[in-house]
Amino acid sequence: MTEAAPHRSFWQRRLQDPLLALLVQGLTPDRLALTLGIGSVCSLFPFLGFTSLLNLLAGWGLKLNHPLMQTLNQLLGPVQLALIVVYVRAGEWIWGAQNDRFTLEAMLQVFRNASLGDFIHRFGWAGIHAATAWLISSPLLLAAVYFPARFALRRLASARTARA
Repeated sequence: MTEAAPHRSFWQRRLQDPLLALLVQGLTPDRLALTLGIGSVCSLFPFLGFTSLLNLLAGWGLKLNHPLMQTLNQLLGPVQLALIVVYVRAGEWIWGAQNDRFTLEAMLQVFRNASLGDFIHRFGWAGIHAATAWLISSPLLLAAVYFPARFALRRLASARTARA
C-alpha cells in the first residue's frame, strides 16, 4: 500500500516549489535573492511603461533570471501604481517644492488627451521629484528585499539538502 502524498498548500505549490526548482537548476540562494531584490527595485520605478525595459537591462547587465524578474514586475504592477504618488510627494519634500495637487488620475487624463510636450510641461517636475525619491529609496528597498529573501532561501536550500 502506498502512502498518500501530503496536502500541499497554495503557497507551497505556487511560491516554494518554483523557487526550489530554480535552486535545483543551479541558481544559488544569494543570486535568487539578488534577482528578487533588483527585480523589486526595477519594478517600482515610478514611470509607467519603463519597468519591463529596466528589468530587462538590469537582468542582462547583472546576468539575473529574466523570467523571474518579469514575473515579479507583473505582480508588483499595482504596487507601482500606488507608489507613484508616494514617490512624487516624497520628492517634493526632498526638493522643498510646494504640493502642486498632483494626482494619478489627472496625470493619466493629460497623458491620454494632450501632446507629449504638454504632458512633460505639466508633469515634468513631478517626474523629477518621483525619480529622486525612487533613487534615494532604492538601496533601502533592495536591502529590505535582499537580506530577508537571502536568509529564507538559504534555509530553504539547506533544508532541501538535509532531506536529500
